Amino acid sequence: MTRRDGDPVHFRIGNAELIKLGTKRYDLSDPYHLAITMRWRNFFAASLVLYLAINLVFAVLYALGPHSVENARSGSLSDAFFFSIETLATVGYGFMAPLSTYGHIVASAELICGLVFTALFTGLTFVRFSRIKARIVFAERAVVARHGGVPTLMVRMGYERAGSLADAEARVTFMRLMRTPAGQTYRQSDELTLVHSRLALMVLAWTLMHEIDEASPLHGLTAESLIASDARLIVTIRARNHAPGADIFDIAFFDSQQIAFGMAYEDMVYQDEAGRIHADLRKLGHVAPDAGPEMTVRT
Repeated sequence: MTRRDGDPVHFRIGNAELIKLGTKRYDLSDPYHLAITMRWRNFFAASLVLYLAINLVFAVLYALGPHSVENARSGSLSDAFFFSIETLATVGYGFMAPLSTYGHIVASAELICGLVFTALFTGLTFVRFSRIKARIVFAERAVVARHGGVPTLMVRMGYERAGSLADAEARVTFMRLMRTPAGQTYRQSDELTLVHSRLALMVLAWTLMHEIDEASPLHGLTAESLIASDARLIVTIRARNHAPGADIFDIAFFDSQQIAFGMAYEDMVYQDEAGRIHADLRKLGHVAPDAGPEMTVRT
């Protein structure tokens, strides 16, 4: 395995910040991935720098050939540079044109480079524009409250767009540090069984629920023990956005301090006098003390 040196790389997945060592933020050996994952401003800046660099290289080539461009001043880099821009863009105003065989060869090579650059820039721009943003928002905290008399872990999410999502599927993974009898630590991962892991149509909001019974990995745990074991929840959702006909994916992380015991989500959906249903996404993460019977999940 090749060892990679460098500074720590900070990045985000969902709402979690992660740090990787022994890797690179910008891998020039995979330019496609780099081009579609960088920020828009960085993408346009990199495209502009590449465009100017190509023109500058060909401008130098034109300037090196004496009398290679008609009506261009001999040795003028500025004339050669603007002629390069016109050639690369296939504009050809007619005032300046290749004059010698050397000039025609360089112009032909630049035309090929211009076609390739235009095709790549257009394709990458289309790919970046065609990616659909999930627009799924998650509550700031997961809660553990009674539901039907059973302690239940709940995670609420909502859909920000005016439309709906079809065939939504969610998964919740519980991770925590464990210790072997020999004293070694490892991170254990358990997928939690949800009351409903699929939703035919997600329009307003969706609350994922996992009942904390004796078979649950959360059985017997408290807020203090979750913090001690550096527990985390990973929530993933896949769904179909039928408007553009594309699948979307989103992910959220909750650390141990973002799991509130004895709290419940406040109502965010109500019906007015005209029978219309309202959903206030501003209340997505609002919680209040659980009004149900006293709850404990200790063994």
